Amino acid sequence: MIEYSDDRVQSAKDVAEVFRLSNMKRPYEDLERIQKMIDHADVLITAWSEGKMVGVARAITDFSYCCYLSDLAVDSDYQKHGIGRELVARVQTAIGEECSLVLLSAPGAVDYYPKIGFSRADKAFLIARKK
Repeated sequence: MIEYSDDRVQSAKDVAEVFRLSNMKRPYEDLERIQKMIDHADVLITAWSEGKMVGVARAITDFSYCCYLSDLAVDSDYQKHGIGRELVARVQTAIGEECSLVLLSAPGAVDYYPKIGFSRADKAFLIARKK
């Protein structure tokens, strides 16, 4: 049984562990940076199994026009059970119907997002971080 939480006060250690176990490229060893990521998120939804965080969705939004889904990670042992889909649905509920939901996909997840309702866009631009 998976339980979901929208409590924005979460442990950087738990979030970092989900990033690590999902094989997602995030600075999971830098807990200070992970904490900043949590602190400055507008939406943070987590998934839990028997007291262990197994999924996280973190988003930045204006709650009016657009929302950037910065992180969607599910522990690889818990993938393919609908947790990512449910996390996205809960983000959509939190931001409302006026907001579009935008993300940049990791190369290994490009085929996943269309399966859960995202449309591919070819007009995105990026200035990469330096650190």
